[in-house]
Amino acid sequence: MTYLLALDQGTSSSRSIVFDDSGRIVAMAQREFRQIYPQPGWVEHDPEELWQTQLATAREALANAGLAARDIAAIGITNQRETTVVWNRRTGQAIHNAIVWQDRRGEPLCAQLREQGHADQIRRSTGLVVDAYFSGTKIRWILDHVAGAHLAAAQGELAFGTVDSWLLWKLTGGRVHATDVSNASRTMLFDVRHNVWDHELLKLLHVPDSLLPQVHPSSHVFGECDAALLGAPIPIAGIAGDQQSALFGQACFKAGLAKNTYGTGCFMLMHTGPRFDLSTNGLLTTSAAQATATPEYAFEGSVFIGGAVVQWLRDGLRAISSSSQVQSLAESVPDAGGVMFVPAFTGLGAPYWNVDARGAIVGLTRGSTVAHIARAALESIAFQSAALLLAMSRDAQANGGAPVTELRVDGGACVNDLLMQFQADLLGIPVVRPRVIETTALGAAYLAGLATGVYRGLDELSAQWQVERRFLPTMDRGRAQALMAQWEHAVRQAVAG
Repeated sequence: MTYLLALDQGTSSSRSIVFDDSGRIVAMAQREFRQIYPQPGWVEHDPEELWQTQLATAREALANAGLAARDIAAIGITNQRETTVVWNRRTGQAIHNAIVWQDRRGEPLCAQLREQGHADQIRRSTGLVVDAYFSGTKIRWILDHVAGAHLAAAQGELAFGTVDSWLLWKLTGGRVHATDVSNASRTMLFDVRHNVWDHELLKLLHVPDSLLPQVHPSSHVFGECDAALLGAPIPIAGIAGDQQSALFGQACFKAGLAKNTYGTGCFMLMHTGPRFDLSTNGLLTTSAAQATATPEYAFEGSVFIGGAVVQWLRDGLRAISSSSQVQSLAESVPDAGGVMFVPAFTGLGAPYWNVDARGAIVGLTRGSTVAHIARAALESIAFQSAALLLAMSRDAQANGGAPVTELRVDGGACVNDLLMQFQADLLGIPVVRPRVIETTALGAAYLAGLATGVYRGLDELSAQWQVERRFLPTMDRGRAQALMAQWEHAVRQAVAG
């Protein structure tokens, strides 16, 4: 049996998972780390803590599996995207805490870029909207606010990386400064059409190119981890940002295949093939995880509040005492009784992009109960995801692409059968839950296995992907369309409010 080790560095915890070559989980380990909030809107992580917790879980997962480093064919890395680390090349020490993807301190610079008319230039090169979400303005903030950083960067003394690059540097003892195309595509500095750093955008943001990692395909032998860390040198042969890694782990290798990750928020990606197209429906164009040097793309949309609406029912409304109770409460009524819940607690993401929208519960009557509100809350996750997929389908078909014929799902909330059935009913296509829902880590393992010959090609990986349950639509299409119209009406009220 051949084994692969996936390092899954998330926003709240570091995890390591050992897979066998059939994609089965053998062992895993997880450790949480601190969230640092210096002031409202700012979110940081300690880079050293990210590294130490990741290394500890890797050692623990190997021990739990009863395996030694020599039993592992390769390591794959997947990571929270956009989170930014800048470190000193000589000492290997970060010069500032990591600025997390959620952090908004770059917004004044983004506003300036938009006012100066650079938004179209940035979108045509990177596929992204100008937003503090991405790494570019985070790098600039660190250079502006750490004493001597601009001079040190100009002299080639500093290195920038998203979290994958930071882990790769530490694993290789500072020998390798690199990233993959999927992470590079989230910096707002990378020309995704040609897979190169965009020197005009670097100049615009005053970021020296000496800071930047070398960019490789996602499936590539980046280097070897130091033998002292895990007990033997192991090739590090796969890297991808978490959402692109999940798309790969779901075997969405061809245009028209889509996945949705149901977590705190929801992230939907649809593979669009080798052609670079911009969305006209509020979506991002991003690089997909790439097994070769040929560029491949995906449309991406984000729902800000997905599973977090269940947390609000528990902690805010106190309608339930644990998240696991939401399905039984929602199932205690046959439907939401006309109640619509728009959970725009922090505005609305794609395809609406309205930061001023606020949460709204509409359609209440004297007959409405907490069960109707719970059902409406659960259904809001499906409504938002349906709006995303409809936008993706419009974009795909406008560009001559294939319509989406099924939605593959993963993430914590995908285990909720009521939600998955309602999602299929709204979309009118099958919603498919795989046997292994740890698809983010699995994607990283697959990328590493491809680069090291564990797998012969994508066809072998497609054959491995197995369905646990397929939810088929049962709702009349007219009824589904009427519900979507009701949802859009509720959104307009949330935006107006």
